Amino acid sequence: MLSLLMFGSALRGAGPEDDMRIEEETREQRAQTHALNCAAFGRADEADLVDRLRADGAVRLSLVAVEAGEVVGHILFTELPTQVDGREVDAVALAPMAVDPRRQNDGVGSALVREGLARLAQDRFEAVIVLGHPAYYPRFGFSAALAAKLASPFAGEAFMALELVAGALRGEAGRVRYPAAFGIEDED
Repeated sequence: MLSLLMFGSALRGAGPEDDMRIEEETREQRAQTHALNCAAFGRADEADLVDRLRADGAVRLSLVAVEAGEVVGHILFTELPTQVDGREVDAVALAPMAVDPRRQNDGVGSALVREGLARLAQDRFEAVIVLGHPAYYPRFGFSAALAAKLASPFAGEAFMALELVAGALRGEAGRVRYPAAFGIEDED
């Protein structure tokens, strides 16, 4: 609960977000979350991905930022089978994260990421992998260099990893396998 209080106080005084809170998404909020993902990305692809991941039981944490009863942000973390040097790593994928276009650049996304990472660490997950903006995610500790050793359909500076447990991704080579809901062909 401390992290929730910290984020609330960090956003205080900035205006209408004073009453914003971050909480686990409920079934009743799913329609709002779907609409939010559509609005944030300008298409339904990410919203449909969230629905498929839910249907497959791959969701490990789904948080929403709520303000005046309205969902203004959403972040999803799903299972991501990961191995490094033949050792299983309890990792999750961060995808997608969406913020209401009217609230972007107001700290909503940062609050969601920080709260999500805090909860995942508390739940003893070891690592988080993201395919995202290389100018955004490093501020939370994500590193393309750390992910470079992980065989995946993605590579480059947008494919990043973060260790929640020091040394979790230590090793020579690894591999991640995205759930089928992502629609990514696995190379074997």
